[in-house]
Amino acid sequence: MTDATAEQAEASEKKGKKGIVIGLILAAAGAAGGYFLTSSGLLPIGGKSEKAEAYETEKDKPAKALADVGFVDLPPVIVSVNSGNSRHLKFHAQLEVNTPYIADVEKMQPRIMDVLNGYLRALEVSDFEDSLALMRIRGHLLRRIGIVVGEGRVRDVLVMEFVLN
Repeated sequence: MTDATAEQAEASEKKGKKGIVIGLILAAAGAAGGYFLTSSGLLPIGGKSEKAEAYETEKDKPAKALADVGFVDLPPVIVSVNSGNSRHLKFHAQLEVNTPYIADVEKMQPRIMDVLNGYLRALEVSDFEDSLALMRIRGHLLRRIGIVVGEGRVRDVLVMEFVLN
């Protein structure tokens, strides 16, 4: 075989592979687009989609009533944070409480504040560096408060102020 023949064979082989790859990509894109159009109900093949029917029945229903909750305001807390220099955390929160238990939770507020102070004082500056630090702290506080007042009474811890300086 001469060099010219070998180069022509390589060139045609590269074009063939390139065409196959482009064809596969276009086929996958077409399949994905077709699936999206039919599943979202934009193409009326086979009647309405389940999502479209569910939306129509849902929009005709009256709005659901809000949960029967109240809020218990906790006093702001300022704690020193474990670090080499003097840093403080100012923390203020409210508790979302099921309405029948508001009086019980208010009665246990001194114990809640004790748990809150103890947990916040144990934190270090490195605990605040993660972007999910506040979510993690809320979860830990909710778990500890749930142990103090009883499960199912406090629904959530709402952070009103969280300042580290």
